[in-house]
This record gives sequence, structure tokens and C-alpha cells, in this order.
Amino acid sequence: MTHVGKRIKKAREDVVRTKLYTLDEAVKLVKAKASAKFDETVELAINLGVDPKHADQMVRGVVNLPNGTGRTQRVAVFARGAKADEARAAGADIVGAEDLVATVQGGTIDFDRCIATPDMMPLVGRLGKVLGPRGLMPNPKVGTVTTDVTAAVIASKGGAVEFRAEKAGIVQGTVGKCSFDEAQLQANIRAFVDAVNKAKPAGAKGTYMNRAAISSTMGPGVKLDISTVQTQAQVGT
Repeated sequence: MTHVGKRIKKAREDVVRTKLYTLDEAVKLVKAKASAKFDETVELAINLGVDPKHADQMVRGVVNLPNGTGRTQRVAVFARGAKADEARAAGADIVGAEDLVATVQGGTIDFDRCIATPDMMPLVGRLGKVLGPRGLMPNPKVGTVTTDVTAAVIASKGGAVEFRAEKAGIVQGTVGKCSFDEAQLQANIRAFVDAVNKAKPAGAKGTYMNRAAISSTMGPGVKLDISTVQTQAQVGT
């Protein structure tokens, strides 16, 4: 039998595992149950009624959280010449071409998000086996393969979060920190849910969003009544 520590037991107190909490209730509870000595990250997980093995049911996209993630993102840009200069001016942490490819191939990946100009993709494509499993491979569908390097870097630095449906049809992502106030977390969660709604694939059948939950890094999962988020997200409140 798995041992459950006192801290975890205490954190689970008052969390009814079978209850679906409204967005307001869930955010309050997650913040109240965050007891770590560091600023815990808040994560949202949504179980979708899709099978990602089918191309017409893949869910993928990016959301710009209105209040950011609360984390400083290190951004790498594969670019040459004027575009490389543009990336540096926009605040990119690492900029390079063949030299950056060699660095990554050597096992050094010192960044959280990766952007590339279209002309660099034949080179960057060689890094698919390295960057792909880490979710760092640039992709035009989420705006990380682009000629507008400035906008992409600013978005990445400002709170852009990529999401994609995993094998079980689950989409998850960071929606802030426990130090955020309730309104900031609620706005970020609405934005995330709205983006996933807009990414609904043509092949999705039946109920699209089945279940959702939010949790902090060390806290218990709190089941979320997704309808209390969807309605608000769709009307833009």
C-alpha cells in the first residue's frame, strides 16, 4: 500500500474528490492548499473526447495567457543575418544558426521555447529527435516557425503556452503561480479553455470537453466544472 505523508493528507482535507467545483471555488481551494515553501505552479488538465492517433482528431495550439505564466522563459531562435539581429533586439536569450544546431546536437538545451525562421527549418529539422520529445520543435501551427521573429519572441517571453493532446486525449498546461491573485488565475484559465475550444478538430465527435482539473505543484487535484469556465470564456468575461 502506498504511504501518504502527513502534508499530503492535510492538503487533501476539505477537497471532495467527487465534487465538480466552479471556477471561483476551485481557484480559491487550490490557492488555499498550496503549502510548499516555494511559489507553486498552477496546472490545468482537460480530458478531451478525441483520439489523437487519428490526424483529424489531433488538438494542438498556443495560448497567450493574459497574466503570463509567472515564469521567466528562456527563448532560443534559429536565424541568420538581419533576423538574428531582430531576435536579439526582441529579447531572445540564445540566437544562432549552424552553431546553435551543433550545440543542441551536443546535448545542451538551455531554453524553454524554440523559434525558427522558415529558411532555417532544413537545418532545424535534423533536431527533431532531440527537440520533439521535449515539445520544443518549432512548428508553424503554433507560431514558432515565422518570419515575424519579434512578435514570436515577445509572445514567448510574455506568457505564450503551447498545448497538445497526449495519447489519452489529455491537454495540460501551466496557467500561473499560486502567488497570482484569484482574478489573474481565473482569467488565465478562461483563456486556456477558450484556446482549446477554438482548436477543436473537425474529427471530434460527441462531447469535446469531458473533464478538467486544476492543481498546484504539491497540492491535490481539484475537479473543475468545465461549464462554469466555458460559458464565461465564450462570452468573453
